[in-house]
Amino acid sequence: MTILFNRFNPASALLAGALLLCVSLGAHADDIEDANKLFKQGHTNQALEKVNTYLGNHSKSDPENAQARFLKGLIFTEQAKTAEAIKIFKSLTEDYPELPEPFNNLAVLYAGQGQYEKARQELEMAIRTHPSYATAHENLGDIYAKMASQAYDRALKLDSSNTATQTKLAMIQELFAGSPQVKQTAAPNTPASSIAAVKAPASQTPASAIPVQTAPAAMLPEKTSSLPEKAPGNDEAKKVQETIMAWAAAWSSKDVPGYLSFYAQDFKTPAGETRAAWEAARKERISAPKFIHVDVKIQTIKLIDNSHASVKFHQSYRSSQLKSSNTKTMLLEKFGDKWLIQEDLSK
Repeated sequence: MTILFNRFNPASALLAGALLLCVSLGAHADDIEDANKLFKQGHTNQALEKVNTYLGNHSKSDPENAQARFLKGLIFTEQAKTAEAIKIFKSLTEDYPELPEPFNNLAVLYAGQGQYEKARQELEMAIRTHPSYATAHENLGDIYAKMASQAYDRALKLDSSNTATQTKLAMIQELFAGSPQVKQTAAPNTPASSIAAVKAPASQTPASAIPVQTAPAAMLPEKTSSLPEKAPGNDEAKKVQETIMAWAAAWSSKDVPGYLSFYAQDFKTPAGETRAAWEAARKERISAPKFIHVDVKIQTIKLIDNSHASVKFHQSYRSSQLKSSNTKTMLLEKFGDKWLIQEDLSK
């Protein structure tokens, strides 16, 4: 399997990917998998307890030690415990210097603190370790662009009439305004270890990015897909689309009651937990980040019958803690004149 890491996205704040580093798996792999499942479900405290228990019962030479430590770093990142996450990833660069990805993640975390020089150094280490690691090259280019932007901004403060500097700064700002999607790259295998990719939580699939500016408290998703005109059932299909877009908007606005109102009372929770436990986990997930932006692009809407529909869409999630992109399929049921989410079939 492959591990997906992060790149620099000029329009976002610090993001953490749901990455899981592993060496050859042994008998205790299930323990880490259980912790990872809890992490994917948003139960970070329980996941951390399992990881700590595992690390307390196994030596540093244990095959799954690196995997457990890496997951612990991800949990800390998700919990916005940046200092602890940095400590974990730093130790991984010391114990596994042949791997470029921990260096890249350190760069992401340093950049999130505005420590661009440190971020540059870590990215250069990643490239030195693995010269063909494209993500680190791209991140490094964006770091240099950010540093140049700061330098031009300082120059303008000293001489606001300098049109050449104004032009250069405008060009960089225009580049940043594009908000390119995060590139997820697979790390190469090394003789000593293999690198595994682990799916992120249903609402948040992995990938991190380096920030350059503070994002607004909430941003509404763009309506980029359209429905066929005059198609049979088009009115209901449009209502389904509007429901999904409004659901994403409530999520982006961190409106927990509004977000939860889009789920039917008989909604099938992802892990079979109680509705109360699921709502508590979702409330924690939505409340923790400083900002959230969910962009939804509808791909297909299928009206199963008069009161049931399925919708497939691409979801791009960005927050102050995480960036992810994945495809979702949801089943909706009509109650009165409202369409509500009954089940999330995303894996």
